[in-house]
Amino acid sequence: MKPTLIFSLKCCLTTCLDLSRVIWLVFRTGSPFLCVKHMVTPVVLQAEVFPYPEVGNEEAEEIQQLVAPVEKFFAEEVDSARIDQEAKIPPETMNGLKELGLFGMQVPEEYGGLGLSNTVYARLAEITALDGSIAVTLAAHQAIGLKGILIAGNEAQKNKYLPKLASGEHIAAFCLTEPGSGSDAASIQTRATLSEDGTHYLINGSKIWISNGATADIMTVFARTEVVKDGVKADKISAFIVERAFGGVSSGKPEDKLGIRGSNTCEVAFDNVPVPVENVIGEVGGGFKVAMNILNSGRFSMGSSSAGMIKKLIELTSEYAATRKQFNRSLSEFGMIQEKFALMAVNAFVMESMAYLTAGMMDRPGLPDCSVEAAIVKIFSSEGGWICVSEALQVLGGLGYTKNYPFERYVRDCRILPIFEGTNEILRMYIALTGMQHAGKILTGKIKELKKGNIGVAFGMAGKRLKSAFGSSVDFGLTGKDGVVHPSLEESAKKFEQNVAFFGTTVESLLYRYGKSMVDEQLILKRVADVLINLYAMTAVLSRSSRSISIGARNHDHEVLLANTFCSDAYFKNNYLMTQLQKHSPENNDANIKKIAKEVLENRAYICSHPLERTF
Repeated sequence: MKPTLIFSLKCCLTTCLDLSRVIWLVFRTGSPFLCVKHMVTPVVLQAEVFPYPEVGNEEAEEIQQLVAPVEKFFAEEVDSARIDQEAKIPPETMNGLKELGLFGMQVPEEYGGLGLSNTVYARLAEITALDGSIAVTLAAHQAIGLKGILIAGNEAQKNKYLPKLASGEHIAAFCLTEPGSGSDAASIQTRATLSEDGTHYLINGSKIWISNGATADIMTVFARTEVVKDGVKADKISAFIVERAFGGVSSGKPEDKLGIRGSNTCEVAFDNVPVPVENVIGEVGGGFKVAMNILNSGRFSMGSSSAGMIKKLIELTSEYAATRKQFNRSLSEFGMIQEKFALMAVNAFVMESMAYLTAGMMDRPGLPDCSVEAAIVKIFSSEGGWICVSEALQVLGGLGYTKNYPFERYVRDCRILPIFEGTNEILRMYIALTGMQHAGKILTGKIKELKKGNIGVAFGMAGKRLKSAFGSSVDFGLTGKDGVVHPSLEESAKKFEQNVAFFGTTVESLLYRYGKSMVDEQLILKRVADVLINLYAMTAVLSRSSRSISIGARNHDHEVLLANTFCSDAYFKNNYLMTQLQKHSPENNDANIKKIAKEVLENRAYICSHPLERTF
């Protein structure tokens, strides 16, 4: 049997703990793929991450045909400085984007779109991300604005709305956030009331921070509706397709934003807007699920977008570093400057690797939901992108800080990424709690067995702890004669395996310690999520680099260098995070952190006396 690895976060190979949605070890035996829980019980799966996903000849040709004209348009026709200064995208630029088909990238061809796969969409996102305002305008339109119709709409809705949305004749917006409802989407107050004759709903309420809010012709709006089931009335969220032409829709003044200034963001109000009952997306009362599915399906492309931006910054800043002289030496000769370029290159490599691994998995038919992986890509890329643009600006010094050059705009545009499409704080909780949900069920079963006096369970758990204490070797079959990781990456693969084993025992210990109260331990869950993010990133770079070596990809030795560098760094970060998660760990400062925050927040101020203050 040839071993392969999948990180679909559905079960964890953790000695005696089956942690749902964490790590899959898969053994390829021809057609099916078997997930080995504790190296004992196989489960048939449908997907893999080894080998790294590849595009077919037809898709490769499609990429070649699409990339060149889009790159040419952005190089020659897009004036980002003007867009940023005037806080709007010129009509001629919008028309050019529409002519390229960029408003219908993932709309199927039968509805007038390009019908691109997630992989090709991610590739074009590398280019569109070079202007943050355009990237957000396009994403608000298709990644969330029309996505509800695409993934949950009926055939009549698709035929009616998608053709004009795909061409860009109509612009779409996603209306979820309200003045009193941000990350807590379930608390929205906008209401849709069914008319007496049952033909339409009247929508009343307001939404804030709506991208494309003033330009959208078609909006996906979420509102509370009364649902009666088995004679019981309940308030449930429903999703509606709202046309501005229905009347009663008004847009507020555009927000004057720090970055992505050319994208329109405003408040949208709904005053007795009549919406036909046939414009409900999915089931009445099923809107929250629709909203989450929309948001979950689009986050993965942030990896390729951020990587595209960083690669462009590397080009621009490396030229400066190589030619700028200080102390009779080029900036590029100084170690601390070299460190910044290495950091940018590693981050771009990891973002790319995760984004296209996730896109490839999403493109495979029958693959389980990849929303956790997409959330991981979003967190890593948005935070890594912020670090990299800051480092690039630092290389340029004063030049980077002026508006005469594009670098300060990249910094401003990039800051929104950890906030929108789900804040990174909320997504970390989602990743950690999703991973631990099934683990808790397994653990509950083990506790019940222990209470019944099942000596086998007790001995099994004790044996596992003894093995862990004495540092038993870990081998998940990634390396060696039949391994899927190339020998040049063997040490990195071993570090990955050791992290996975340590992670399993750590999570088990956490569940014993906290039980159901784990949901309230946000600082603990943040570390759990960060370990998972690093593990998925390690998986992606090991898979990509191994494939690059096998096909003789250009500069594959550089990929190996990047992968080994990242895995080594992630390994030590993971070990430190998991050390902090151990009971009574001296490295854990959570109690102090909470106490400091409590005292500051209670006083609404920094409470130390001034260092120059004298007490008499």
